[in-house]
Amino acid sequence: MIKITLFGATGLIGNEILKLLENDSDFERINVISRRPIELKSKKSNLKIIDFKDFNSYLNVIDGSDVVLAAIGTTQSKVGFNKKKYREIDFDIISNAVKACKEKNVKHFSFVSSAGADINNKSFYLKLKGEIEKEVKSQELNSSTVYRPSLLLGKRNQTRSNWFYGIRFGERLAQIIIPILSFLMPDNYKPIKACDVAKAMVNESKKIEPGFKIYHYKDILKLS
Repeated sequence: MIKITLFGATGLIGNEILKLLENDSDFERINVISRRPIELKSKKSNLKIIDFKDFNSYLNVIDGSDVVLAAIGTTQSKVGFNKKKYREIDFDIISNAVKACKEKNVKHFSFVSSAGADINNKSFYLKLKGEIEKEVKSQELNSSTVYRPSLLLGKRNQTRSNWFYGIRFGERLAQIIIPILSFLMPDNYKPIKACDVAKAMVNESKKIEPGFKIYHYKDILKLS
């Protein structure tokens, strides 16, 4: 019976992870971490609203967990193209979570990165993802896993302004066009279903194999 903590339950991958956990008898307790109230459907899910800038909050919610999964992420448009705010979400939350995992002796930590993540990349986004991966690896946890999906396929459950829908329209269009052209792409950059990434993360969290691992497109499909 696994006790698990989930960051990012309202996102595309995180929502799929939560549904899987709620219907999997291997997981005894699910701590769902959020900055705002969300509706949970299972009695074994416990909502924990925290201040993501307070490290002690991470220690409190992670305490007693066997596994921690993080599907945290945002877009530059959501933060008004403010790189400082973007980093506070993408880097700082993962950094605090993995440090808390180290302190609380969590058995396994997994998080979602991106295809092409590279600390030496000129792209702000890919460089930042590379920095996050380096941060996680540096903590030398018993078991940690990085997932590097490219374009995610799936429907987001969000209601926003017309401006937001304009942004998402481009994303939805990409979800239609890019899969058609995916046979031309290198494997690591092929689009993948968010539910497959979620299945891979949940399945892998039951194994708790030692070491630091990075999973790409083919690895994720195999695990799912």
